[in-house]
Amino acid sequence: MNKLLGYILTPVFYFFFFLTLIIFQPIQWVCYRFFGYQAHKRSVDFLNFFLTYSQVFLGNTTTFVNTQPLPLNQPIIFVANHQSMYDIPGIIWFMRKYHVKFISKIELTKGIPSISFNLKYGGGANINRKDSKQAVSEIIKLGRRMKDNNWSAMIFAEGTRAKDGQMKPFQVGGIATLLKAAPNALVVPIAIENSWKIVQYGGYPLSAGEKIRWTVLPPVSTADKNAEELTLAAEMAIRSFLKQPVKA
Repeated sequence: MNKLLGYILTPVFYFFFFLTLIIFQPIQWVCYRFFGYQAHKRSVDFLNFFLTYSQVFLGNTTTFVNTQPLPLNQPIIFVANHQSMYDIPGIIWFMRKYHVKFISKIELTKGIPSISFNLKYGGGANINRKDSKQAVSEIIKLGRRMKDNNWSAMIFAEGTRAKDGQMKPFQVGGIATLLKAAPNALVVPIAIENSWKIVQYGGYPLSAGEKIRWTVLPPVSTADKNAEELTLAAEMAIRSFLKQPVKA
């Protein structure tokens, strides 16, 4: 039934999703060019509000649970499993007060309405995966911006999407580099559920009637832990919440 409904509802979803991207491209440009960072960020927040709730056109529900008393005066590294591109809008919208920035492929800074503009000017790190020196440099710059502004960063530590929802081992590189530049950053896991189901049949049809859920878990204790141990602790917290075993 999810697939059958998807055939009917996917065109409606795509129409409103891409219409939102087109509408917010000039809005972002005006906000950034004439009013600066705060106005641009606010436009990005509302862009992602509409992208998040465009799931209603597929009959999908979105639930974001955050009961953690996270500080606003300290940089945070959010660490999550990654299932689809639909993981991202909800994090930006629901965690907007934490100024969450992303590490993205540099190729995404061109050609995508609204998204490319935000990646280019929003304060995240745009890395060339074929140039490790450039990638490390950009992540360090992001870490410094986090430290200076009490911003946060989002790390999808698997390094790629888990298309079947089964988590892959977390990689330490991005987290370790950010911690070098912002050693006082708090590490906070986020468990993502069911967004992989949206694209389980590919780009068409998208699956309808799914229940997407993000859950912010308690911060990882940083006492006497290095970057590798913090990364493993975040991975284990998410695996435990999602009831996913460690792969041999």
